[in-house]
Amino acid sequence: MCRSKFSLIAVFIMAFASLTPSSFLRGQSINYPNTRKTDQVDDYHGTKVADPYRWLEDDNSAETAAWVKAENELTSAYLEKIPYRSQVKHRLEQLLNYARYSAPVRRGDYYYFDKNDGLQNQNVVYLEKAPGAAPEVLVDPNKFSEDGTSRLAGFGISLDGRYAGYGISTGGSDWREGHVMEVATRKVLPDDLKWLKFTGFAWAGEGFFYSRFPAPEPGHELSSKNENQSVYFHKVGKPQSTDQLIYEDKAHPQRFHSVDTTEDEKFAFLYIDDRTAGKRGNALFYRDLANGDKSFKPIVAEIGDDSFQALDDADGKFLIYTNNNASNGKILLFNPADSSWSVVIPEKPEVIEIATTTTAGGKLLVGYLKDVTSHIYVFSLDGKLENEVKLPGAGSAYNLRGNRKDKFIFFSFTSPILPQTVFRYDIRTKETQVYKQPQIHGFSQNNYETKEVFYSSKDGTRVPMFLTYAKGLQLDGKTPTLLYGYGGFNIVESPEFDPYLLALLEQGFVYASANIRGGGEYGEKWHLAGTKLKKQNVFDDFIAAAEWLIANKYTSSNNLAVIGGSNGGLLIGAVINQRPDLFRVAVPEVGVMDMLRYHKFTFGAAWISDFGSSDDLAEFKALYAYSPLHNIRTGAKYPAMLITTADHDDRVVPAHSFKYAATLQALASQDRPKLIRIDTKSGHRASSTTKRIEENADVWSFIFFNLGVTPKY
Repeated sequence: MCRSKFSLIAVFIMAFASLTPSSFLRGQSINYPNTRKTDQVDDYHGTKVADPYRWLEDDNSAETAAWVKAENELTSAYLEKIPYRSQVKHRLEQLLNYARYSAPVRRGDYYYFDKNDGLQNQNVVYLEKAPGAAPEVLVDPNKFSEDGTSRLAGFGISLDGRYAGYGISTGGSDWREGHVMEVATRKVLPDDLKWLKFTGFAWAGEGFFYSRFPAPEPGHELSSKNENQSVYFHKVGKPQSTDQLIYEDKAHPQRFHSVDTTEDEKFAFLYIDDRTAGKRGNALFYRDLANGDKSFKPIVAEIGDDSFQALDDADGKFLIYTNNNASNGKILLFNPADSSWSVVIPEKPEVIEIATTTTAGGKLLVGYLKDVTSHIYVFSLDGKLENEVKLPGAGSAYNLRGNRKDKFIFFSFTSPILPQTVFRYDIRTKETQVYKQPQIHGFSQNNYETKEVFYSSKDGTRVPMFLTYAKGLQLDGKTPTLLYGYGGFNIVESPEFDPYLLALLEQGFVYASANIRGGGEYGEKWHLAGTKLKKQNVFDDFIAAAEWLIANKYTSSNNLAVIGGSNGGLLIGAVINQRPDLFRVAVPEVGVMDMLRYHKFTFGAAWISDFGSSDDLAEFKALYAYSPLHNIRTGAKYPAMLITTADHDDRVVPAHSFKYAATLQALASQDRPKLIRIDTKSGHRASSTTKRIEENADVWSFIFFNLGVTPKY
């Protein structure tokens, strides 16, 4: 029988009042909210699957709201009793309180960059007449909302530097509202664009291309299925109702469409992908804007499993990155005059980092990964290798910023013990110099070290992992350790600096980041080895990482915590079902937990290319075998768990975590806590610096307490 909002909370309060602080913190006798169960059963290819908490998928219902309130009150009461929680939060505020910069980029007569003074909720966009000149504020997202949870979501400057287009996301949602600013006067124009998502601002003359969806039904903005994305062209100063429809495909409502333009705004490229059909690649079309073309012409007409990305135009020909017949990537030249292709940079043993590829200074700068660390090489536009850019060491380079006529470029570099530093590379002298280097009070990278190790997975595959810890570590098997992983969507988990982790490292933790299959660390083959029917490889790789840490006496199962978000939250949910004995603490963040229904929410169907679909018999069997929600062991002794999600997460909807938490609380052994933290006014990630500090303080405090570590402050 359904409980009302008030009776549910009353039952929770009375149950909690009888607990002593010590027994409550240990997880003994926690009385979780009495979550109503239904007799919902679904038939998947003849297999009957119960879904008793289906009602929690309705995030607009009063009953769901009451459940969320009760769960949050339970979790808050637990966290409030951790004696050093406030000190952890204060320490994080100290560690974050330093100036952070992005690499600048030139548009028109100015250079643009982001900066955060330290504890600002959002980064501020600045401009300056020349590198190092007095900066001026252009856009301050901290003024978008009183509570600081509205953020900048997309930013683009016109070729002449006259206008800036930018998006505003409210409360962490992927939805954004588009605006235009006149740069010289800082005047925000009346242009107001609604229902933008997964789009940039691709300028072309007096306007820009952008992608939007039809307006969702009122009250269903967060749960609306993302269908019929179309491309429009907006002319500055005109209402959105007059925007020109550029491309739509109503016959394929779940396809995604986007347009980008070249630096000189002479060409536009249309990208079309259909990941809902399980296809990993994209089609690619072009339009000659300089010649007044009114339609797009094909470069790659059909969507397949190969990716194509236009880098720039070179005398009317297009430099294009692709992994077609090249798992590690290559760069080709497409001639639109006769639709011919030629190789500029062939595939190499190392994988191309497409995010660090640019045609700045009349050169082709290409970033490669060698065992997950960055290397940047300079080529002529016809593919002749000229030199390697000197980097500070093993780490990650990204955001190469520069224009065709520039004499130097900027880029960012980081490693697990080097905060993000901006470098300037002189194309003529081939010299690299520090341009902006942050200073963190009380932190010295000389006190820490990072090393890359390799271990063997279950099937013998060699997997890399980065370990970071304070110098002088004693390998006695007792060190508290946090193991992180992701393993999906061809995403590279690069070795990078994270100031939040310093709060753990300075308390004697080892931080381990495993570069498991499913990511892009070794190209498309590495990615495919962790997808669909091979997804179990991802979990085997992560379990093997934990076993290696234990076997090599870095830690023990009683001192090991694991964490991962989104696809990484799925990872954590799956591995603790398979090996609950291996970990003491687990934190699955914003995880994809219901692998049988994930494709029915928002744009979840776009993940079919990686996960497969329960609509297919073979893929259903694979998904059902590891789905975190459906493989919770009754009575099993699970790690202490803090599940996190947010009310505005319209990417991985909170229903995943709601149903997962309810099932854990009902079935798992209750000797350790199984709590869920549901943030407000946040989305798939914390919507502000304040909220991220609060979230990390809660997560770190939970990990400290349940590993038996008392931080020294």
